[in-house]
Amino acid sequence: MYLHALLPFGVLYVLSDILCFFVYRVAGYRLKVVRKNLEAGFPGKTDRERLILEREFYRHFCDYFVETLKLLHISDKEMRKRMKFENVEQIKELMKDGNSVLMFLGHYCNWEWITSLNMDFKDGDKVVGEIYKPLKNKAMNDLFLRIRSRFGSRAIAKQDTLRVIVKLRREGKQTLTGFMADQVPSWKNIHYWTTFLNQDTPVFTGVERIARQTGFAVVYLDVEKTGRGYYRATVRLVTDKPAEEPENMITETYIRAMEKTILRNPAYWLWTHKRWKRTRGKQKPDDNINEESSGCYP
Repeated sequence: MYLHALLPFGVLYVLSDILCFFVYRVAGYRLKVVRKNLEAGFPGKTDRERLILEREFYRHFCDYFVETLKLLHISDKEMRKRMKFENVEQIKELMKDGNSVLMFLGHYCNWEWITSLNMDFKDGDKVVGEIYKPLKNKAMNDLFLRIRSRFGSRAIAKQDTLRVIVKLRREGKQTLTGFMADQVPSWKNIHYWTTFLNQDTPVFTGVERIARQTGFAVVYLDVEKTGRGYYRATVRLVTDKPAEEPENMITETYIRAMEKTILRNPAYWLWTHKRWKRTRGKQKPDDNINEESSGCYP
């Protein structure tokens, strides 16, 4: 994989096109799930329109794979050219008074490249971290930890989220913590339902709960793909006074923003995930998976 990362982007995208043929045409990786999600999410589109989205998704999905491995060998200069952040001053302004910030993210465009935001926060008292779900395979888990810490950000296991955030706060460190909150929660972690992409959807409320407990400001990172291998991410304020917001308003604001991002170009969201496998009122008695209060991870 490291040798793969040494290749220039032009060669990587040729490999991505070849990989796409096998992943999409030959193996049909999660093709039934993708088609079911697209049909449910876009009932107003024709079969041809959904087919075009499907093809664009798999092409981007394979680009995401080779781009992620490229993190093993990419310069800061190259990354700054390809992953641009706008309105970062909003976060710095929120942190001026010693406060910390929670950031809503989504599985959109290339979420692994978002860790390069740490290059704008190299102050010794500031910690940029992202919540992740540890992989069962130790080798792959170690690989992704290495990738995600490439620019100095800290990977925090989801079960340790609140403990680590509180510990860093006690140490006098300001934190910017990213949460991937657009995927399906376990039954135990469902406290709120809403409509998302035309479907009744359970959503994580962990970020809102942590914000209320800590008083941390909340922002959303709106990501766009501006070209093959080029992205722009814009910081948008959700709230700087979480305790004053109506219940579930922070969560709902994120869901509406995430939906708007996806609808701008649906092909760049992670359609292979079984996002709508929960149905309201149909919890299984033995489905008692317990997740920590964060409930959000990349």
